[in-house]
Amino acid sequence: MHIKKLKIFTGFITIFLFVFSNTMLAQDSATGSQPKESQEYYKIGVNDVLGIFVKDEAALTQDMVVMPDGRIIFPMIGEIMAQGHSAIDLKNTISEKLKEFIKNPVVTVMVRQSNSRRIYTIGNVSRPGPYPLEADMTVLQALSVAGGFTEWADRKYVMVVRRVNGKETMLRFNYQDFIAGKNLENNMMLAPGDTIVVP
Repeated sequence: MHIKKLKIFTGFITIFLFVFSNTMLAQDSATGSQPKESQEYYKIGVNDVLGIFVKDEAALTQDMVVMPDGRIIFPMIGEIMAQGHSAIDLKNTISEKLKEFIKNPVVTVMVRQSNSRRIYTIGNVSRPGPYPLEADMTVLQALSVAGGFTEWADRKYVMVVRRVNGKETMLRFNYQDFIAGKNLENNMMLAPGDTIVVP
């Protein structure tokens, strides 16, 4: 019985994620959000939008989206690894490389949209949608931010969809067990890009 239910639920997730991801991509590109961390400490991630300004060089001043491999392609320089670095680190890298072409380049880099550090909630929660991933946020905390369960939610089959090494995995969180003091470790820490599905 449980196996049959999980198969049905897996099919539900596949369809729901396809529709949801297209909707969220459109919404993300329209809204975006500034990272709460300072530019000094925030680590750039995939899909973040960077504003790069080079003084007196209009052709080099532009917005760039970090590619899936974590890189950006900057004029005159070529590919630069941005993922995992701060805006200040990236500014220093670009400045150093531009010295081959420009005397004393003055470069500014800022994160215009933080799209990499988000989690998503869909299904039977009060306020489904994308949310900034706060430090050490757990499944339970994310559900709280999303307004909690609706009256139709199946609290036993909350699933966290996570992409690991290019493949999607599903991790189960049983809320009923959790409030009964069982399997407390399943209230896992969330990672950037996680999607919480509440059937």
